[in-house]
Amino acid sequence: MTDTHHTLLSIRNLSTHFYTEQGLVKAVQDVSFDIPAGRTLAVVGESGCGKSVTALSVMRLIPWPPGKIVAGQILFEGEPLLDASENRMREIRGNDIAMIFQEPMTSLNPVFTVGNQIVEAVKLHQKKSGDEARAIAVEVMRKVGIADPQRRVDEYPHQMSGGMRQRVMIAMALCCDPKLLIADEPTTALDVTIQAQILELLRDLQKKRNMSIMLITHDLGVVAENADDVVVMYASRIAETATAQQLFEKPLHPYTKGLLKSLPRLGEKKERLDVIGGNVPSPLNFPAGCKFHPRCPIGCNDKRCQTDEPPLKEMVAGHCVACWYAGQDIEKSKDALKHNE
Repeated sequence: MTDTHHTLLSIRNLSTHFYTEQGLVKAVQDVSFDIPAGRTLAVVGESGCGKSVTALSVMRLIPWPPGKIVAGQILFEGEPLLDASENRMREIRGNDIAMIFQEPMTSLNPVFTVGNQIVEAVKLHQKKSGDEARAIAVEVMRKVGIADPQRRVDEYPHQMSGGMRQRVMIAMALCCDPKLLIADEPTTALDVTIQAQILELLRDLQKKRNMSIMLITHDLGVVAENADDVVVMYASRIAETATAQQLFEKPLHPYTKGLLKSLPRLGEKKERLDVIGGNVPSPLNFPAGCKFHPRCPIGCNDKRCQTDEPPLKEMVAGHCVACWYAGQDIEKSKDALKHNE
């Protein structure tokens, strides 16, 4: 990926597994990418592809049992997080790396006011007095667009709308001025207007603070508007990495092409949108070879795709893909396979 800024977070060959009664779940396998300072990296893919587990691995929040980071390296400003003590991770979480979780109603404590929850984080990491921490809480709530923050700081989560609770989660994540913000589906279940406001808010705060963002989403429209770089994941592995411009102008992986084709476009009249056939495989029983081959118009007919896992290979500067037929015309490749048979 383009690295015009210094690398803030570097992940190399990360693998996270869950040991369940049903069997071994390889949720994340051999994942590598970098996030430069001041840039937004989007991690996209269908549900169950490993996006959120990758984020929780960075935060060292994988519960054991049943989950365990079994391999890899995570470097934050050169510091190996997997070797850090739990006390050191508590210092980093919320202070240097903050996270907005998917559902604010389940992430916020219902028996404490939203102000108390923000104040707790400020007092823990910034060593402020109660009055100073409250003043910071009010100010950060104002910055995220919450009207009348002096009053709403004393409200409980259930007294707020979904959009307001999401803003509180952002305020809590930003109150200690983190260098990296992990936003896990930050606009899920919000209406389109509120979604646009939240994303615009994150962009503005990023510019003011030179903050890096790891944006986890399944919405390619959100990616197009907000991301500098993109990681496409499928069935625990990286399928493609590129700058946002490269990905939208010339996607190389059949899965990425399928995701882009499924987007509605202005001016096109279709009775039904294009869809990717088949289903996401169970993490308890991933197919051999390329994980996407049962749903791929090429891979479903190619023996190599069915037996050999394609490596992540750089095709052009900053654009990597894990596919034996990367960038090739699908119809021509299908015809060539039939001819060889």
